[in-house]
Amino acid sequence: MDTQQKDLSYFRLRLQEHLNSGFPEKAGDQKFIDQRSSWAANAYEGAFSSGNAIEQCNEIANYILFEGLHFSRFDTIFQVVCNEFDTLMADEELRPFALKMFRVCEPVFAQYELTDDFAYTTEFDLLYTEITGAIAIWIAENGLQ
Repeated sequence: MDTQQKDLSYFRLRLQEHLNSGFPEKAGDQKFIDQRSSWAANAYEGAFSSGNAIEQCNEIANYILFEGLHFSRFDTIFQVVCNEFDTLMADEELRPFALKMFRVCEPVFAQYELTDDFAYTTEFDLLYTEITGAIAIWIAENGLQ
């Protein structure tokens, strides 16, 4: 296996892992994964060929690989579920419940301009509160199914 192919596999696996944990809505998008990992591998190869240090090559490739993938709507929902509703269900039910709540919370997220650094803005607290409310209303109306 040549270096380019190894790099591509490495970046594909890193991106897939990141999507599986924080962006489940994108985890099955093979076209997106293939494109991003290819861009990252090419950027790494180009940076390395230009004489950059390994750390800088990694920085360049990671910037491309994870662009737009720092603020996770799912992680936000999961954080709310774990912090606010953890006493209502067993630990192993928290992630599946958060996945179920993803669609329920979409209209709340639509009201915000979500950027990579959104979690560090003052609006994040308001979003957190609104997500908590949306989930509480859903539970009141539907129970914990």
